[in-house]
Amino acid sequence: MAKLTQEDILAYLEEATILELNDLVKAIEDKFGVVAAAAVAAPAAAEAADEGPSEVTVTLTDIGQTKVKVIKAVREITGLGLVDAAPSAIKENIDPEEAEEIKNKLVEAGATVEVK
Repeated sequence: MAKLTQEDILAYLEEATILELNDLVKAIEDKFGVVAAAAVAAPAAAEAADEGPSEVTVTLTDIGQTKVKVIKAVREITGLGLVDAAPSAIKENIDPEEAEEIKNKLVEAGATVEVK
């Protein structure tokens, strides 16, 4: 089997239907154990420092489909691996930078997180 080039892949993506692309994303998620998620832009650090609170709480709002990954991430963050239900506060009264790091770990594991 010949190795596909990046150009071959891009050409396929340009011509694929929405259904074919959806099937491809699902196959990639299954094969590699990842979850496709829309990127979220974070506010600039200086802007956040001027307007944001000095302490926030990270809340797990949805565990998602990859529960084992989320449990491992929660254990790494808190030392505890169990989350009874969502929503559930993961860490309270922490600085916004630490909260952003925790949020990124949990989102990467497949969870939905809120920082307030």
